[in-house]
Amino acid sequence: MRVLLKTILDCDPDAAWRALHSPTVMREVAGPLVDFVPLEDGGFPSSWDGREHVAAMQTGPFTAGRQSIRLRDMKPRVEGVRIVRDDGHGLSGLMSIPTSMRHSMAVSPDPAGPDADGRVKTLFRDQLEFEAGLLGPAMWPTFWAFWQWRAFRLRQLAPTWAYDWEPAAAPDADDAPADDASAADAGSSAR
Repeated sequence: MRVLLKTILDCDPDAAWRALHSPTVMREVAGPLVDFVPLEDGGFPSSWDGREHVAAMQTGPFTAGRQSIRLRDMKPRVEGVRIVRDDGHGLSGLMSIPTSMRHSMAVSPDPAGPDADGRVKTLFRDQLEFEAGLLGPAMWPTFWAFWQWRAFRLRQLAPTWAYDWEPAAAPDADDAPADDASAADAGSSAR
């Protein structure tokens, strides 16, 4: 069975790539419907490190099971496309029903090119392939619905992932209100 997602994210591909490697972003994207609670001392690392990490997948007060998470970067076959793959799998509960799970996420520049402001957005593709025997068709709608939620949350959060912050330009001294200049003069004369 396969669930596919393709959407444009309002951030540059570098910011999206960093976000895919963040356990915090994973939890923000899944929440509040689902939470991945780390089951290791010290919690998740600040960035996925290629090692296996175990989490309890919780929906409200209920634990759906334990799942391993192991992200690794794939060698790209197409220039400009970066792919990360989660080789994790279910360990217990509902998460152990699928006998195989392959989750890949890809980012690349939006093929439409820069927007009117010259900003490049990200084409994000997400694919989950799983096998669950006779239960596969029953599980597919749940995975599909969760992938739609992920798409919504990804689009919602992507603008916050910008890394190259630019402070607002300071107003020129000539543009400063007279009251502010008077207050500054009063403060300096009080010293």
